[in-house]
Amino acid sequence: MKKEKLKKSANPSNRYPFIAAHRGGPLSIAHHQLLMNWAITCSEHVLYLIDKEIDTRLLYALAIAKQWKDNKVATGVAMKASLGAHAVARQEINPIYKAVARSVGQTVAAAHMADHSLGGAFYALKAIKYANLDIEKERGWQIKKLEELPAELVEIVQHMWSKKELDKRI
Repeated sequence: MKKEKLKKSANPSNRYPFIAAHRGGPLSIAHHQLLMNWAITCSEHVLYLIDKEIDTRLLYALAIAKQWKDNKVATGVAMKASLGAHAVARQEINPIYKAVARSVGQTVAAAHMADHSLGGAFYALKAIKYANLDIEKERGWQIKKLEELPAELVEIVQHMWSKKELDKRI
C-alpha cells in the first residue's frame, strides 16, 4: 500500500496567528500585506536618524518590501534583501544606524514570516532610544498607525508584543 504524504499544518503556538493560510495558519495574504505595510511605515519613519548617506542595500530592501506587499516579487527575493539589510547592520558601528538597518531587515523579512513586522517596529524604537529621542512618543505614533489596521491584526500584534515583553527590551 502506498503511503500518502499528509499536508503538515501549523501547530498552534505563539506565532500561530502570524502563519500564512497556505502554510496551515489563519493569516490571509491581505492581512500579511497589511502587517508588512505597517512595518515599512515604522522603518521609514526612522530613516531620518541616519546622519550619512543611507546604504543602498537598505533602500533596496524597503523597495522590495513594498513590491512584495503589492505582489510584485517573490518571498525569496525579499529574504535576500533582508540578508543585505542585516549585513549593513553587522558592518555598522553607529548604534543608531545599526538599529535602523535591523528595523529594515526585520521589515522585509516579514514577507517570510509576518511576525517579523514586530521587529521592524521594535528596532525603530531602539534607534529612537539610541538617538536620545522620545521613545513613548514614537511608540504612540506606531500604535496609532497599527490601529489603522483591522482589529484582529491589532490584537495579535499587541498580544505578541506583550508576550515577548518587547517594551522591556528596548
